[in-house]
Amino acid sequence: MLALLFPGQGAQSDGFLHRLPQHRAVTETLEEASQVLDTNVLTLDTPNALRSTIAVQVGLTVAGVAITRALADEQLTPEISAGLSVGAYTAAVSCGAIRFGDALRMVRKRAELMEAAYPSGYGLAAVSGLTEHQLETLAALQANAGNQRVYVGNVNAPRQIVMAGANGALDRFIERALAAGARKAIRLAVSVPSHCELLAHATDELIAYAQEVPFHTPQSTYIGNRGGRPLYTADAIRDDLATNMRYTVRWFDALTVMQEMGARVLIEAPPGQVLTDIVRENFPDTAALAASSFSFDRLVATARRRLEPD
Repeated sequence: MLALLFPGQGAQSDGFLHRLPQHRAVTETLEEASQVLDTNVLTLDTPNALRSTIAVQVGLTVAGVAITRALADEQLTPEISAGLSVGAYTAAVSCGAIRFGDALRMVRKRAELMEAAYPSGYGLAAVSGLTEHQLETLAALQANAGNQRVYVGNVNAPRQIVMAGANGALDRFIERALAAGARKAIRLAVSVPSHCELLAHATDELIAYAQEVPFHTPQSTYIGNRGGRPLYTADAIRDDLATNMRYTVRWFDALTVMQEMGARVLIEAPPGQVLTDIVRENFPDTAALAASSFSFDRLVATARRRLEPD
């Protein structure tokens, strides 16, 4: 069984849209996105453009849909789609729950709301080596000491967790986490405090916007962000997308469900590699392929070979 994984903000790199495969489906996707947004999307991956949350989130959505369509042209259609944070929008396109143009416009609205809420001074930090409970305890200690609170944003693996908050609070938390035994704690290239209560108001606005967006019953399985569980209705997927910036992303739960459902080949859309690394570390019997690390022909051949019955 094939699953597609779509990375979130932080996976971007300079020129990532220009490194997409030379494939008819990719070209058509770039052209469609440019028409929908009334801008040349190939301008969204410059170093200057990538300072914008809007450019990053839109660019990641375009890249994910482009590779999905290119794979479909090669008869590689996923039974399961899942995306981390903004990657969930691409997963919803992949499973047929929302049209590409509607997803692009909703992603742009989401990013505009996030950027307007926190234009500067906030972000994310990744901590490795401590559990969610340990980090929650450290966060409570820091808040009780009179500091700004930080929040658990993503649970990517049992000991690989992303925290959200103000820059100064995150810097202090990194020191606290390292002193408590964290193996690694670093800031991420994200300028908003994703997946926590700081984005409650922005979420309310996106919920209102999403009521006018047409959603459809998915044609294949979509795995949600908040619960890390399959969602089967248009309304459930609309709610997951509209609210995921406010709530912790249960990514490891999502990966676990995919294994339980029988996913044996997981392809991560460009430009990501982190989701592939998480799968390889925690589910070594699963074939995890980062599309950005293969030529397209080799990606297709490798996926087909791994999907062959034993």
